[in-house]
Amino acid sequence: MPAGTAERVTLRTTDGLALEAELRTSDAPWAVAVLTHPHPQFGGSMRSIVTGALFAALPDPGVVALRFNFRGVGTSEGTHDDGRGERDDVVAALDAVHPIAEGLPLVVAGWSFGADVALAVADQRIDAWVAVAPPLRRDDVVAARDPRRKTLIVAEHDEFRPPASARDIVADWVNTRMEVVAGADHYFVGRTDRVVELCLAALRAAQA
Repeated sequence: MPAGTAERVTLRTTDGLALEAELRTSDAPWAVAVLTHPHPQFGGSMRSIVTGALFAALPDPGVVALRFNFRGVGTSEGTHDDGRGERDDVVAALDAVHPIAEGLPLVVAGWSFGADVALAVADQRIDAWVAVAPPLRRDDVVAARDPRRKTLIVAEHDEFRPPASARDIVADWVNTRMEVVAGADHYFVGRTDRVVELCLAALRAAQA
């Protein structure tokens, strides 16, 4: 399949579920990104605006991108598990990209609910996390104490976790940087280009 073309793939979780996913490669890849989507119970899917923008934009500058639907979303098997089983879904995505990612930085980039789930996965294959508008409502954020790089991309007018509140929560997190997108709300309408730019910067930093 030509580089940049979306290829349908199936992920397999350790608890036996098949998840729908799409993969876009690059002619000269230098990094790999697993993308996780917002809350399924509020309409979130792998085609939601920020996840879709990252999937569309990352391969051209050289980032292999995989997006997938969490369990119970679209044609993915299973049912929503409030972020618990979804951690296994992220691991299944890492399993799928691992053969491509060997020797390249591998980043999990999640938006909203997907960001919180990503930050709860400490798989050793991950080189860094990018959390876009994370609600920061989970108590299993293993990434907080992890020495690997974390970049939080927060909307200036986020309705669920505004920058000041996010700063308070992550103040003692290890190796964590927060970027604020001016003028944006939680959905980044009209500002997804800035999210892409900051995500690419985080991916380049993960090469170091």
